[in-house]
Amino acid sequence: MAQPLLSPEMLVPRLGEYLVQQGQISEDDLKQTLAFQKERSKNGQNLLFGEALTQLGFLEKSAIDRAITEQIIQFRSALENANRYLEQRVQERTAELQDALRKLSELSQLKSNFVANISHELRTPLTHMKGYLELLVLETLGTITEDQRSALQVCTRASDRLESLIDNLILFSQSAKGELTLKLAPMDISRVAVEIIQMSKTKAAEVGVNLITKIQPELPLVQADEEKISWVILQLLDNAIKFTPSGGNVSLFVNAETEAMIRVSVTDTGIGIPMDRLGEAFESFHQLDGSSTRHYGGTGIGLSLVRNILDAHGSPIDVKSEEGKGSTFMFPLSVADLLK
Repeated sequence: MAQPLLSPEMLVPRLGEYLVQQGQISEDDLKQTLAFQKERSKNGQNLLFGEALTQLGFLEKSAIDRAITEQIIQFRSALENANRYLEQRVQERTAELQDALRKLSELSQLKSNFVANISHELRTPLTHMKGYLELLVLETLGTITEDQRSALQVCTRASDRLESLIDNLILFSQSAKGELTLKLAPMDISRVAVEIIQMSKTKAAEVGVNLITKIQPELPLVQADEEKISWVILQLLDNAIKFTPSGGNVSLFVNAETEAMIRVSVTDTGIGIPMDRLGEAFESFHQLDGSSTRHYGGTGIGLSLVRNILDAHGSPIDVKSEEGKGSTFMFPLSVADLLK
């Protein structure tokens, strides 16, 4: 079957309707031409509409070419107008998004400043409270009964917890404002891991969680800020213990992944995180269970701050979790000797 040669007419749709609208052919002419096209097609002869018109003598070729040119010009003008409109909308939307981003940045800065100011203001009266509690417990201000001592010990633990929360808020506000500084130095990750496990034993025992430690022998030193990495590991262990039911296990693994990298992993057999909500775990001031009756406490900044500290070290944190079966949080640290 013969194919028609390339022609400008192929660029314009519904040429017949346009010619009718322009008054160059009648509706009857259009019907006859379409019927003529169809008949020729059955005989293996494919005709363009303009060719059929000229063969039937309804219109000269020059008139058809002129109509096609007019349509192409109209289409081009419409396309240019559409492009201009789209460019204008893109510019408007870009400006709107930039304005929204600026406002979001300002709100974030205000929030960080507020958190920092409030935290510092809370620290001063808390220091006084802790001082007087210590004096009372040591009986410097007079003898106390055993019941009073027990009550004061509860208050002391509560004040320690509050002090820890305030310190975390201050550290978070520093990281949010880009003021998080690192004191990088060779660090004995094995020693730090053992110390943190010892610190976590009491909390784990209180809720009936088993602590498991697996530290590869003779690990090299890593290059890190010891205070902040210690906080990261402790925070991950605290989280794991908090979300693991009694009788469950929380494990701390430290091993050499390569000659240049040490990997730290905290694994639990707790409630886990739904796959579609893993990203939410690192959002600031956010709890996966945000209801007023939620079972687990916390400010919602722990994991966010963990990620900020590790990002500052150039160490991405990886999470693997299965709802109802537990989670694993892991991150790498660079070996110190290889950085010399």
